[in-house]
Amino acid sequence: MMDKELSVMVNPEGLKILARSYLNGTDLSPIDKAWELAVRVHADKKHFSGAPYLDHTLQVASTLASMHLDLDTVVAGLLHGVLKEDVSLKDLRHEFGDSVADIVDGCTRITNVHYNSKLAHQAENVRKMLLAIASDIRVLLVKLADRLQDMCLLDTVTAERQQEIARETKDLYAPLASRLGIDWMKRELEDFSFQFLHPGEYADLVGKLESSLEERQSYVNEVISIFHQKLGESHIRPTRIIGRPKHLYSIYKKLVAQKIPLERVYDKVAFRIIVNTVKECYEALGVIHANWAPVPGRIKDFISVPKANNYQSMHTTVVGPREHFIEIQIRTEKMDRIAQEGVAAHWAYKEGQSITAGDTKLFRNLKNLVKNLQKVEDPREFLDSVRGELYTPEVYALTPGGEVKEFPASSCPIDFAYAIHTEVGDHCVGAKVNGKLVPLKYQLQNGDIVEIVTSKNQRPRRGWLNLVTTTRARSRIRAWLRKEEREQALNLGREICDKELKQYETTLKKMVKSGHIKLLLKDLHCNSLDDMLAKVGSGVITVQHLVRSLQPPEILEAKGGDEITPTDTILSRTGGTSSVYGKKGGSSGIHIDGIDDMMVKISRCCNPVPGDAIIGFITTGRGISVHKKECVNLLSTDPLRWIEVEWSGSRESSHRVEIQISAENGKGIFAAISSVIGSDDANIVEISGHTTPTNTADFHIALEVEGLGHLQRVLQHLRQMEQVITARRV
Repeated sequence: MMDKELSVMVNPEGLKILARSYLNGTDLSPIDKAWELAVRVHADKKHFSGAPYLDHTLQVASTLASMHLDLDTVVAGLLHGVLKEDVSLKDLRHEFGDSVADIVDGCTRITNVHYNSKLAHQAENVRKMLLAIASDIRVLLVKLADRLQDMCLLDTVTAERQQEIARETKDLYAPLASRLGIDWMKRELEDFSFQFLHPGEYADLVGKLESSLEERQSYVNEVISIFHQKLGESHIRPTRIIGRPKHLYSIYKKLVAQKIPLERVYDKVAFRIIVNTVKECYEALGVIHANWAPVPGRIKDFISVPKANNYQSMHTTVVGPREHFIEIQIRTEKMDRIAQEGVAAHWAYKEGQSITAGDTKLFRNLKNLVKNLQKVEDPREFLDSVRGELYTPEVYALTPGGEVKEFPASSCPIDFAYAIHTEVGDHCVGAKVNGKLVPLKYQLQNGDIVEIVTSKNQRPRRGWLNLVTTTRARSRIRAWLRKEEREQALNLGREICDKELKQYETTLKKMVKSGHIKLLLKDLHCNSLDDMLAKVGSGVITVQHLVRSLQPPEILEAKGGDEITPTDTILSRTGGTSSVYGKKGGSSGIHIDGIDDMMVKISRCCNPVPGDAIIGFITTGRGISVHKKECVNLLSTDPLRWIEVEWSGSRESSHRVEIQISAENGKGIFAAISSVIGSDDANIVEISGHTTPTNTADFHIALEVEGLGHLQRVLQHLRQMEQVITARRV
């Protein structure tokens, strides 16, 4: 039991005084009851800093009370660790009600997330946290207060542990605080993280800022005085004008991003002008711009278009007194309270207070965040998605109907399309921005009005992953590609299996009906027929293993169970009712017995053309890629996934191939080379070139030719040119 001295030092009286200051007329006896339980459970327990754990729980509860949160949240702050000890959830519900019990349970189920732990375990813990947040936002508020108190004492643990906790705080907790609009907490969490992640840079920055403190304060006083004067001349009487230094981490990010020394960061101080009405916000902005030149692109109106976390303010950056860049925010008192306290400024759980439209949007966005992330199964992709989803919005674009959508910087119309609906994203072919057609790689700008153009024939493309920035778009595109790849793998696997079984005058359907398929699935360690077909089509199950496993029982019995020989494999057997290369050629001009040509792709790494010796390679989920036999990439793969292929009469009249030309640099050399290529009926698809210090011109050209003979003719004629030194196929 806790000794008497500690009982006197650590007690809840200060917490009750703080709670009573805003919970007028509320019965605070639950705080006393919660304290008694905390004392019984944590009396001898120590915080990782070595301080009494009771002191930590009291600090967490006091932080929540300072945010003017409801009594249940404050009580949950006192009890947030009791379920890890000898206290049951049932007892907690009986003593304090469902609300407190659910918050404490949500906090308890969120175990520590260590960034050096196994990836899958880490991802699962973050997933649990997000699910708990979605069920009750107060779980996150308690966890944020808990983490803030931990960060205050982080210097008591090892350097390795400091790095782990600080990284987790920067990547997860600070962005979540920002999502709730709790700016002061976000800034403190970021600065604490900065201190432990980059101790050298932190100490250097603190030292430099402290050395210029007196000069900076003098400038702040001067600017505030000038602002009062200029606004007063226009009959605007601000209730407050505040000049505060930007928090350390935001300055550090600017130093790193812009690669500049601290001396060149002019907006180290942000000014906040608090006025009485929205009208005065716009009037004050006009006065500021009339006296100091605004920086283009740095004017943002979050009053008419609030952020998702309900933040409202006017932002501008101007070239202020003494030609210094200064950042200015203009807002009302109510806006300022919401900007600092976020969701806690008008807490929906307070007695008799209904939830606001802004809060509804905020909670809906958080639930959608969780819903989107739940569809991401791969642990690494999931954790990357969490970090990507918790971005600070920098771009605000609108639908034609005026609905605001928020995006990270560098977002494109595809991100916008998926923000509207998955179907819109999947079928997006283009976009009109401010009435003009733009390419899909266009980067959205603040205030853009975006109209998405769709087509029922459009499908997501792998290249889109290089354009999008939002987690929602990326996860939807990947989901489509996975589905498409699985369908392709199923089709290819079915065709390969059908081809093999056809030689024994049986089919998959007959094997299913006879029950032999169960033995096949067991042998191949597959859960279902589709699972097996997908693994065959994707190359997970090798051709050699497949051939042995596909032998019908009567064939194996006839062979006496002997091992099959190489001549028995699917790659070389020519017996049975099928004939090798019996299927007529498709659009690729490749023959593979029993396999749909739609699954065959010409490899871009070596670009084989008719006449080249070729081999097919069964890829993972994307059919068969065809390589030249001497292709370096092919030779480094598993030969068991190779399949014999041959050229046929192609439906295509041309094939892409790349050549390299080195020539004497001179006037008209490019035109002369193009003329020779054109005279041989070859089409130039792409061309790039440069001159060398030895005054030669090197060209890399992509051509379309009919086949190997056509290519050789083009190269021969190029080599016959007087200026050409070398001409070769790449």
